[in-house]
Amino acid sequence: MPLNIIPSGQTLGARVEGLDLSRPIGEDDFTSLLQALGRYGVLSYPDQQLTAEQLRAFSRRFGELEVNVAGAYQEPGLPEVMVLSNIVENGKPVGLADAGQDWHTDMSYNRMIAFTNILYGMRIPMRDGKPLGNTEFCNMHAAYEDLPAQLKQRLDGMTVEHDFNKFWEMMRRERGSQRPPLTPEQRAARPPVSHPLFLRHPITGRRVLYCNPGYAVRINELDVAESDAMLEFLFAHQTQPKYRYAHRWQVNDVLMWDNMGTIHNAKPDYRADEPRLIKRCQVMATRFFHGDGTPRVKCAQAEGQSA
Repeated sequence: MPLNIIPSGQTLGARVEGLDLSRPIGEDDFTSLLQALGRYGVLSYPDQQLTAEQLRAFSRRFGELEVNVAGAYQEPGLPEVMVLSNIVENGKPVGLADAGQDWHTDMSYNRMIAFTNILYGMRIPMRDGKPLGNTEFCNMHAAYEDLPAQLKQRLDGMTVEHDFNKFWEMMRRERGSQRPPLTPEQRAARPPVSHPLFLRHPITGRRVLYCNPGYAVRINELDVAESDAMLEFLFAHQTQPKYRYAHRWQVNDVLMWDNMGTIHNAKPDYRADEPRLIKRCQVMATRFFHGDGTPRVKCAQAEGQSA
């Protein structure tokens, strides 16, 4: 089958047919996927049959893979593959049970930000014939575009501090959380960093609102009170229903999304006796940015795309 990309017709999302992700992807198909990821933000690949090694190989095609700072729930021998699950075996959890619950953008707390997450759904909780644990997204291209022109002008050039510990502590406060506090070594490995509030997307060439409720703690150029008020406004603005899209998981789905052009939230609407098992790779944005966060020459046009 030839590659076929079918838009969802919503603010985000497209379904990709005609690819077996267990096999290497040709250059033309890879370029098409990059274009589609920038344009649609979220891509789903149904009916895949992957080993953890094949998931890692497909993910590596898009860039350098991250190894999670917590150092837990990794596929044996494959630290780049993280296990997300509520399943408990022999009294021990097999994966991270509360990953991604609440609005955030992965790795915004890192100097090298994340490009895309790639998840493989192996067991999906169902109830009354409907999938649970769906992943929601918000469109950050649209959120930026809809900001008042005067506000865009005022905030242009400002930066936001992101802190890994903000989201971690928020999740620890949730009822039933088994997350321990971060150790001093883990905190030192992820100190707060700052990024532009308005980021120019390296694929589309357009600006996005790069600020999320999970990790953003301060607009550096504003005093504390004004920063708090502005962040509260931006968080409410970017999570409006008109910017939202939800992926309804099915077994053997592979789901990938653009962390620069979206924020996401994993809905925890399933019980402990409704098993969920997902394996995940996280691709860093080394394709587009130097280690210090400055953009590479490579951009939308260099990827064979129009801005």
